[in-house]
Amino acid sequence: MTDIQPPGSHHETDVVIIGAGPCGIFAVFELGLLDVKSHLIDNLDKIGGQCAELYPDKNLYDIPSRPALTGQELIDDLMKQAEPFNPSYHLNQLTSEIILEEDSIIVKTNANTSIKCKSIIVAAGSGCFVPRKLPITNNETFENKNIFYSVKKRQDYKDKNILIAGGGDSALDYVLGFKDIAKSITLIHRRKEFKAVQDSVNKVMTMVDNKEIDFFMSTVKTMAGTADNKVNIELNDGTILKDIDAIFPFFGLKIELGPIADWGINLDKNLISVNTESFETSVPRIFAIGDICYYPGKLKLILSGFHEASLAAKKIFHYCYSDKKYVFRYTTSSSDLKKKLGVE
Repeated sequence: MTDIQPPGSHHETDVVIIGAGPCGIFAVFELGLLDVKSHLIDNLDKIGGQCAELYPDKNLYDIPSRPALTGQELIDDLMKQAEPFNPSYHLNQLTSEIILEEDSIIVKTNANTSIKCKSIIVAAGSGCFVPRKLPITNNETFENKNIFYSVKKRQDYKDKNILIAGGGDSALDYVLGFKDIAKSITLIHRRKEFKAVQDSVNKVMTMVDNKEIDFFMSTVKTMAGTADNKVNIELNDGTILKDIDAIFPFFGLKIELGPIADWGINLDKNLISVNTESFETSVPRIFAIGDICYYPGKLKLILSGFHEASLAAKKIFHYCYSDKKYVFRYTTSSSDLKKKLGVE
């Protein structure tokens, strides 16, 4: 059973992992093999990072040994792999402060959670992803009521009138995903050209030609609520859209490092510089893996983050067990590791 901790609690562990995406979860596994315990903090309200937030139903094709699997399937598999090591998750919380002590670190969140640890792994993707908001003056009035920047369950919008704004992969993927669910779909984009996979563009344009969806080359000008919790929208070309239940703006995400930028860590163009022997940063005991770290030749691939997690775990072992010698062992042949994994 997944251990999701309530906010405002106090803990002590070996490692705090900032970011509960694929690299952060895999780090739990690598650390666990070395008897190093982990807590994970994520600003999202779910486990899985970008995979769960942006493309839970979209196939990934570059995960070793898996010709195709969805983002959510990858996260589910990684969580199952990490399960023997009982990680604790602190969701919907932002790491707000760290206090460096002689042989430990205190990590605090914006929800008054405090965790004392020996090391930190920053696995926060490219930082905090903040959606670019609909550029109207009263958007906050409608956020989480009519304006949504992600979808948890598409079936929640069955027989609804939906407006999707944007011209990238996410916008067109949602048009195609809602095709057999929504009552009506309207797509708006400021230009005729789309920055999306051509196959998706072709499918959506066919839907437009067949009058399965409406398409306007325009942007939202104003929005007004109705008595039945819908909205009427005026576009900049003068078009009026009435009785819209939900608006999904897909204008991309802004990347913000947040408080991490104030930790005194060496940065390179908003990414964290690391050494490639252990993926430790310029601040001892703080490591960075995944998309947020930078080194010459870095590739932003999930499989690269898995490699980085393995080497970071090796160095962290020494911080946690300074009196022990690190011994590399294979899970295929080590009885001790098999017992930890519950397979022997």
